[in-house]
Amino acid sequence: MMLSPDQAEADLSWTQSDPETMLNGLKSAGCASDEPAEGEDRAKCKAEQPLSREEKRRRRRATAKYRSAHATRERIRVEAFNVAFAELRKLLPTLPPDKKLSKIEILRLAICYISYLNHVLDV
Repeated sequence: MMLSPDQAEADLSWTQSDPETMLNGLKSAGCASDEPAEGEDRAKCKAEQPLSREEKRRRRRATAKYRSAHATRERIRVEAFNVAFAELRKLLPTLPPDKKLSKIEILRLAICYISYLNHVLDV
């Protein structure tokens, strides 16, 4: 939109030359937060609508602290999972005994070994 030389910038309701005034206006409307808005979020202001449960969850999960804690929990879970597979692997007979087996091979071998032991008990 072009301004004519005789039209003052103050005549336009959407312009504010002072960023401090603009920020204060947003805060009073409830649109400003400590985190900078991005993209379409700047254009949309949810002044009087509380955040939905899903939106709160998304914002919480977006923090670095949450991601770091989640990664730590996941690392511990995977470690425990691998330890359990290693213990199961030690109980299964294979030739050679130190043969490296994948997780699916360990499970299949465990199933076969359990059914073999059931067969031995039945006889």
